[in-house]
Amino acid sequence: GKTVNDIIAETFPVSAELGLLSLCLAIGIGIPAGMAAAWYKNTRADYALMIGATLGVSVPSFIIAALLIQLFAFTWPVLPAAMWKGPAYAVLPSLALAAHPTAFIMRLTRSGILDALAQDYIRTARSRGVGEWSLMCRHALRNALLPVVSYIGPLAAALLTGSFVVETIFAIPGLGRHFVTSIYN
Repeated sequence: GKTVNDIIAETFPVSAELGLLSLCLAIGIGIPAGMAAAWYKNTRADYALMIGATLGVSVPSFIIAALLIQLFAFTWPVLPAAMWKGPAYAVLPSLALAAHPTAFIMRLTRSGILDALAQDYIRTARSRGVGEWSLMCRHALRNALLPVVSYIGPLAAALLTGSFVVETIFAIPGLGRHFVTSIYN
C-alpha cells in the first residue's frame, strides 16, 4: 500500500546515516594508519598495519560483521547485535561496513606518502632543516592525499546508498532490505 517514493523516503535516511558513519570511520582511521605505516616503514608496526590492511581488503564485510557480532555482542556483551534504535546500535554495522574502505584508504595513503617522500622537493625541504613530522604532514601528505580524495567520491556514493548484506545481517531498516525483497520478487 506504499509507493516506492514513500519507501525510499522512509528508509534512505537510515542507510545514509550508516553510510556517513562508515565513511567518517574509514577516513578517520585509514589516513592516520597509512601515515603511521609510512612513518614506520619496514618495521614491525608497518608490517602489522599492512597485514591488517590486507585482511581488511580481502575479508568480505559479512564475515567481519559476523566476527564483530560474536566478539562484542556474545563473547563480551558490550554492544547490541542488531536493530537500529540508538547510537550504540550503529557501532558494529559501521565498523563492518567501514573495514574494506579503511584498509584501502590506508594502503593508498601509505603508498602516496612513500612516493611523495622520494620526490626532490622533499629532499630540498629536508636540506633546509624542516623537521620530519612537519615534512610528512605539511609537504608529503598534501600530495599523498590526491588518490585518496579521488577514491572518496565513488566510495561516498557506494556507502550512502547502503550495504545490502550489512543491513540484512544487523536487521537495519534501510534500503538494503527492500533491494533484497525486490530481487526475490
